[in-house]
Amino acid sequence: MDNEKVKEFLNNFKLFFQGATDFNRKSQSLLMKESHNEMDDFILLCFGDILGIPIPTSYYSLELLPLIADDLDGWQRRMVSRLYIWGEKWGDFDLDA
Repeated sequence: MDNEKVKEFLNNFKLFFQGATDFNRKSQSLLMKESHNEMDDFILLCFGDILGIPIPTSYYSLELLPLIADDLDGWQRRMVSRLYIWGEKWGDFDLDA
């Protein structure tokens, strides 16, 4: 019984210090996820007509197309794989009422 408690304590001790010192991997994944979400929001606002969302300012946002062209393929795949884009992005604003 004591041997199991010592092993559990050592495992928890190891996991504690592993989590306390492994800032790089966790922070990079959080930053990458947040940057993808911000970029997805920006591209959705500028080029939502690619997905069929009518956006009246798309003519003016075409000037940004050469700068964003590399990201459009990945963005379109991420947006198509989501079921409810409106619910994810603007679900808190109660736009249906």
